[in-house]
Amino acid sequence: MQKKNINNINETGFKVPKDYFNTLEDSILSEIKLKELSSVSGFKTPKDYFETLEDRIIEKTSNKKTPKVISIFNKRNLVYISSVAAAVLLLFNLSIFKNTTTWASLDTETVEDYMMSEDVLDSYEIASLLTTEELNNADFIEIDFNENNIETYLINHLDVEDLYFE
Repeated sequence: MQKKNINNINETGFKVPKDYFNTLEDSILSEIKLKELSSVSGFKTPKDYFETLEDRIIEKTSNKKTPKVISIFNKRNLVYISSVAAAVLLLFNLSIFKNTTTWASLDTETVEDYMMSEDVLDSYEIASLLTTEELNNADFIEIDFNENNIETYLINHLDVEDLYFE
């Protein structure tokens, strides 16, 4: 790089664009107009608006009526709630839900009809219901199966419809 002597500089080093000074006045005036337009928003407030604003707000808010307050626990709601609770309490305390059916209260015919029509019990399930004392061999051996006893049982307990096979 070559060193230049600072004392012998004839040029300033600044250059101006072409026709800069001819258009300078127009560009300055357009900037001024732009600033003026940006300061004006187009909205105007009424005369004495900000001086009377506080008084008008207080006037509008102080004249409001107080809203009607409805309590949750009034007599009407309390009666409804207590009646529903009493009904539920009565429902669970009634004897409807208690199982009052026992084996002793069932008719023999009802049980026989159920067992014949439903076909849900097999011999193993019936045997599981009986205890070992009830299944004693002596009880089965002592029963007399002669022809007269069988005939008497069939006459007393069977209908003609029972003898039909499907």
